Amino acid sequence: MARYRDAVCRLCRREGMKLFLKGTKCFSEKCAVEKRNFAPGQHGKDKKTKTKIVGYGLQLREKQKAKRMFFVQEGQFRNYFEKATRMQGVTGEVLLQQLERRLDNIVYRMGFAMSRRQARQLVRHGHISINGRKVNIPSYQISVGEEISVRDRSREMSGLLAAKEFNSHQTPPTWMNIDRENFKGSVTQIPKRGEINVPVNEQLIVELYSK
Repeated sequence: MARYRDAVCRLCRREGMKLFLKGTKCFSEKCAVEKRNFAPGQHGKDKKTKTKIVGYGLQLREKQKAKRMFFVQEGQFRNYFEKATRMQGVTGEVLLQQLERRLDNIVYRMGFAMSRRQARQLVRHGHISINGRKVNIPSYQISVGEEISVRDRSREMSGLLAAKEFNSHQTPPTWMNIDRENFKGSVTQIPKRGEINVPVNEQLIVELYSK
């Protein structure tokens, strides 16, 4: 299976904004966007003087931003879009709802990891259970009412405890019920667009794929 193995800070620099892919580093002076706020590559600095991106280029950047933020590949992202077109509701909103209900994103939103990449690793390594059953598929779609928890034998991991402390003062999403002390939580409702805190214009993605 294809997997991005290059430096993830390059992705943030390419999009010209923080995608919060490196946990605590994104909030420090070491953040690549803070230190080198221009596109990566030999001509990165020159791109700042070019004409403003419009049309197809703007649509493409929004799609790339969403893909990179949720760490999904192109084929998988397109599958989410095609599924969204067949479901009831606004296509762009349904697309984001599917991405938000990925297991790795839910683990991240609950504060059990400092980044989606770390959450993906927790899932892959078998540290997460759903309704008491181990699930190691990051793309698993969480349904309303399912309980997500960290397995008992994994609760003393240093990375998990650090994430718990890091997120202790963060306001949890309104569409979740989270018990951080006991490392568990559940999705209480499908999030509406106003409850999905991602800086993406999903309508541009819909326009891109609808051509």
